[in-house]
Amino acid sequence: MKCSKCHREAILYQRYSGLHLCKEHFIRDFETKAKRAIRQHRWIESGDTVAVGLSGGKDSSAVLFFLHRLLCERRDVRLMAITIDEGICGYRNTRHAAGIAETIGVEWVTTSFADEYGITLDEIVRRKGHRLSCSYCGVLRRALMNRFARDRGVTKLAFGFNLDDEAQSVLMNVLRGDAERLCRPMRPVAGMVPRIKPLMYIPEREVALYAFLHVEGFDLAGCPYAHSALRGDVRSLLDEYSWHHPATKNALVNLGEELRGGAAAPAGTMRICERCGEPAGEVCRCCRILDEVRGYRRT
Repeated sequence: MKCSKCHREAILYQRYSGLHLCKEHFIRDFETKAKRAIRQHRWIESGDTVAVGLSGGKDSSAVLFFLHRLLCERRDVRLMAITIDEGICGYRNTRHAAGIAETIGVEWVTTSFADEYGITLDEIVRRKGHRLSCSYCGVLRRALMNRFARDRGVTKLAFGFNLDDEAQSVLMNVLRGDAERLCRPMRPVAGMVPRIKPLMYIPEREVALYAFLHVEGFDLAGCPYAHSALRGDVRSLLDEYSWHHPATKNALVNLGEELRGGAAAPAGTMRICERCGEPAGEVCRCCRILDEVRGYRRT
């Protein structure tokens, strides 16, 4: 098929737009959407230190490459990459992330569950089973990423969440009946590094294509514990429905933003965890998980 804009050979068909796009027009379309998301949410400002959460997979590699291309000539914004090693044998290999950051030309730092918590995710799963592995991992990873980034002066944490990820999250909250998460306003909280998602309006397959066109050496392996997560079921359900109704994922993401109020709300307050000093409840969920895991380990 020929490109709908220039009649060169197309490399992509967008079912939701009806357009066939060649390599040049695909890249232009992709980067225009990502730049629009940044402008719309006012995610990057002069003086920012932006850190990409770099797993070494396609999504984080794509957002790192895009942000480097966007910011490389700006002296008022610093870009770096952070990798968290959860300790999953045969899956997380920090050398992939290190190689990607080096090739792109971005500073890279790393830390791990083992160094910070004294236990790996593999150990947690061996002791607690697979059922809550994704929940445990998500809480511990987010807490560590926030603290590690904040201690290094990071002002914005960028993640490679794409349109599929965002739509799945909205639908998961609907299926759980979690009105609080659906309607929670987006607001800055003291001690929490603001998160930005430049690729949130771009479908996963387009993010993958962008990564293939620009980045070498990213990891295609899936997490061995992901099979037990609700997200996998929601992904299958949503992909099947979206095949017949291509705009569904966009509609879900728009709904989620509408329910949260769209633009950032005024700064909110949050208690400080009495154990670790991080913003949370009286005792944060991260500390409760570590207490549970360590207590289980001692029995």
